[in-house]
Amino acid sequence: MKILLTGTSGQLGYELERSLQGIGEVVALDRGKMDLSDLDSVRDAIRAVQPGLIVNPAAYTAVDKAESEPQLAMRINAEAPAVMAQEAARLGAALVHYSTDYVFDGSKNGPYLEGDVTAPLNVYGRSKLAGEQAIIASGVPHLIFRTSWVYGMRGKNFLLTMLRLARERDELRVVNDQHGAPTWSRTIADSTALALAQARAGGPEWWRQHSGVYHLSCQGQTTWFGFTQAILAAAQIDCRLIPIPSAEYPVPAARPANSVLCSDRLIADFCNLPNWKDALRLCLGQ
Repeated sequence: MKILLTGTSGQLGYELERSLQGIGEVVALDRGKMDLSDLDSVRDAIRAVQPGLIVNPAAYTAVDKAESEPQLAMRINAEAPAVMAQEAARLGAALVHYSTDYVFDGSKNGPYLEGDVTAPLNVYGRSKLAGEQAIIASGVPHLIFRTSWVYGMRGKNFLLTMLRLARERDELRVVNDQHGAPTWSRTIADSTALALAQARAGGPEWWRQHSGVYHLSCQGQTTWFGFTQAILAAAQIDCRLIPIPSAEYPVPAARPANSVLCSDRLIADFCNLPNWKDALRLCLGQ
């Protein structure tokens, strides 16, 4: 099977290129070869590769900047995946796509299930939800993985930012009233590969049975403050941390207070997921 993988310069795309090697022939495209802001580029790349599977981790992920660039966020996060879905359907291929906890408003008391009502608070969340809806509406065989608080040792993410700031400053003020599960990009990539190994063995019938939305985040939960505490403890960095409410750290895009996702459906169908603390330890120990 030929797999077209997008966004290989990003933290998740980099991990997926490694994890998918045993699943099929991976054709990895970065932004220079497939620009999601240019829908013709997306269409042309897919038609040139003729894949049996498209895996799309590429996205517009600048949550605050999206508030001032809504059209660009929508093109990359919604319109480009819609083109991928159309082209995959034309080829008889399948599509794996990644979405976000930010499709929810955070008002639920407890972890979010896949079927819970969506109500994004910001442009980024609305653009990612629109991408989900376009893929589902296309009828293409698909897996949509909603994940949360993604980090890794590459790219721009909360982990690397906190490590840098803690080495530069004596004190950090970190939000302590937003709850979620930090999820290592390699956990997402390896879980995707395990699901796709089943798909390869199961064929078209497998896709008919398993197409849909799944929550894919590490087990357990914490706050951004708790995540920072764990990061600095694991990295053995001494820096004073002060917990603050979201109101004391104003940003352009509103964030959900509760981003905890229930991944029971994915665990039942595909594979187990680690606790976020164990994944963080492995990430920092590599």
